[in-house]
Amino acid sequence: MNKFIKDQISLLKPSATLAINEESNRLKKIGKKVYKFGFGQSPFPIPENIVLELKNNASKNKYLPMQGLEELRIAIATYLNNHNHNFKPDDIVIGPGTKELMLLTHIAFNGEIILPAPSWVSYQPQALIAKNKVHWIQTSSNSNWFPTAQQLEDKVKNIKNKNLLLILNSPNNPSGTICKNLEEIAEVSKKYKLIIVSDEIYSNLTFSNKYKSISNFYPEGTIVSSGLSKWCGAGGWRLGYFAIPNELSELKNSLKILNSESFTSVSAPIQYAAIEAYTGNYLTYLEKVKKILFYVGMYVYDNLKSNAINILKPEGGFYLFPEFVNAKFSSSSEMCKSILEKTGVALLPGSDFGMDSKIMIARLSYTDFDGEIFLKNTSGSKNLDTGDIKKYAPNIVEGTSKLKEWSNAL
Repeated sequence: MNKFIKDQISLLKPSATLAINEESNRLKKIGKKVYKFGFGQSPFPIPENIVLELKNNASKNKYLPMQGLEELRIAIATYLNNHNHNFKPDDIVIGPGTKELMLLTHIAFNGEIILPAPSWVSYQPQALIAKNKVHWIQTSSNSNWFPTAQQLEDKVKNIKNKNLLLILNSPNNPSGTICKNLEEIAEVSKKYKLIIVSDEIYSNLTFSNKYKSISNFYPEGTIVSSGLSKWCGAGGWRLGYFAIPNELSELKNSLKILNSESFTSVSAPIQYAAIEAYTGNYLTYLEKVKKILFYVGMYVYDNLKSNAINILKPEGGFYLFPEFVNAKFSSSSEMCKSILEKTGVALLPGSDFGMDSKIMIARLSYTDFDGEIFLKNTSGSKNLDTGDIKKYAPNIVEGTSKLKEWSNAL
């Protein structure tokens, strides 16, 4: 190990999601046909009124408060409270995407971390950076890729340190599924005084329109995490927030201090523009986006589901989590390399999400299409069909076909 690099940092490698995106782009540059099913990014344009607000506020050049612009915090608190929460503007902390706020929370938190497997690729490395021990709960498709209350209680009982933080992500990255047992998980969390970070970045992309937050059942111990990146296509803007209940004010105050010593405050023009995102009416935009994502996700699901591929229906976001039953490789990582080489389909191995590497499972992001063109040409009340998907998402159709052929040939 390099003597100038801390031990825990030298163990890290680039984020798997970003690495697969860069590798896909590299292969495309040298002329290989690549189906970018590995990188989870919204394909849709940012709503025009929000972009206009960014232009109108481009001249804003002053440092903003370390907790975030007050007007934006008011807008976010109001927005959350319209969705069955009870937050005050002072409970909101603005960050450059939720990823940074999560990292700083790991640094501030004095305890250990509980992660369901599968979990988003950056939770565990961030815990490693902060030297927080991670305890995994291996889930299964039988419980929709979320832990049961019994699994959580058994795990807590076996951990000596009782300062515990559970990260829960629903709709889930990488599985695209929704947690159906929030109330039971909340009961266990309340019993053992766990802190929960509820990563709700995909909540506005729930296909059922019946989204529930674990904060509704355990408000005093739950931090709600969300932002602009997924629901309004603004990943590159880097704006997210934590909504932290008053009972966890010490953690919030520590987070504010860490903000002041790291990124200072989020870009001023983007914070001003984000007010429009949380006060404007974007229900029509969201319904169109969700309709496309649902139909594309169901197309991939319907064409992959077989005796050779175990897969659950998409319920939110833009991911599926197929398990290739007949694949014989030493690891899911080796399998994904083979798939990329032989088909051009880029997937992420389940091991990057905390799954046992011997399980031949991978994350599939069905966003390799031009969302702006798709939106413009499929507006209206009519349901989408296979013809629309073939016309406006040809890479999805071709990549899915190649993946199916590869699986059938095993």
